[in-house]
Amino acid sequence: MCKDCNYTIHGAQHHFGWDNSLPPAVRAEPGSKILFHCQDSSAGQFSRTSSVADVSTLDFGKVNPVSGPIFVEGAMPGDALKVTIDSFAPSGWGWTANIPGFGLLADQFTTPALNIWSYDPATLAPALYGAHARVPLKPFAGTIGCAPAAPGLHSVVPPRRVGGNLDIRDLAAGTTLYLPIEVAGALFSVGDTHAAQGDGEVCGTAIESPMDVVLTLDLIKGANLKTPRFTTPGPVTNHLDAKGYEVTTGIGPDLMSGARDAVSAMIDHLSATRGLSPVEAYMLCSTCGDLRISEIVDMPNWVVSFYFPRVVFE
Repeated sequence: MCKDCNYTIHGAQHHFGWDNSLPPAVRAEPGSKILFHCQDSSAGQFSRTSSVADVSTLDFGKVNPVSGPIFVEGAMPGDALKVTIDSFAPSGWGWTANIPGFGLLADQFTTPALNIWSYDPATLAPALYGAHARVPLKPFAGTIGCAPAAPGLHSVVPPRRVGGNLDIRDLAAGTTLYLPIEVAGALFSVGDTHAAQGDGEVCGTAIESPMDVVLTLDLIKGANLKTPRFTTPGPVTNHLDAKGYEVTTGIGPDLMSGARDAVSAMIDHLSATRGLSPVEAYMLCSTCGDLRISEIVDMPNWVVSFYFPRVVFE
């Protein structure tokens, strides 16, 4: 319940692709505060009782539902939508999966895997993973954006200049996001909520978790943004920094290969030192480890580093 919200968008008011011909769920004045009931990225195909067998039957035509769209009165192409991320009300459960054919190391991890998470939605205490690991939580919306100008139905999976499946974990409570607008009304939608994610979301899934989101939508006329930008209210890694990091690297002339090498090295390290199977380590890395470009100027080789927070085990 959001007592000061102007509108509520229910879970049934969702869609599975960007299409500027979709009728809006509501027409809202700039400055409106809106409560969104967001489904998990499987659109309910996974539940608290799901097993790994359910990964093989996942319907990719029904993933990443987004709630909306919202027609913002007065929004026109060239304006920017100012999205103030007010709060999240998590559900207390989520899932992380290795989905064959999906993820940074899809060629190395070809069999399904699934972890069902349970966490305290009130305290957001670190969530237990296996017998020894606890992942600090930071709720955010993975998919958040406006409809593109191009006609027709467009997949919600790839991100776009108008936002979409950005999977930026710092789009958390307190952050202000600015999105380019390409169509009248902006036609804004949000979903794909996560309880936690590492930068890179390397296995392709985070802690996918249904939750409620409260956002305030406003307009900046004539902003002419080329791509999204955002402002955070403070530090962005303090939930992970307390015990330092284990770091592996990938070095070479290709950033994607470097990223793959850095993550593979961390999986090997966690498997050797923490008793995790490789796929368990891979999924854990996706929920809390960070890919970073450490150096991109010393040609012909660049350095990509993968930071794994020791607080997960200590």
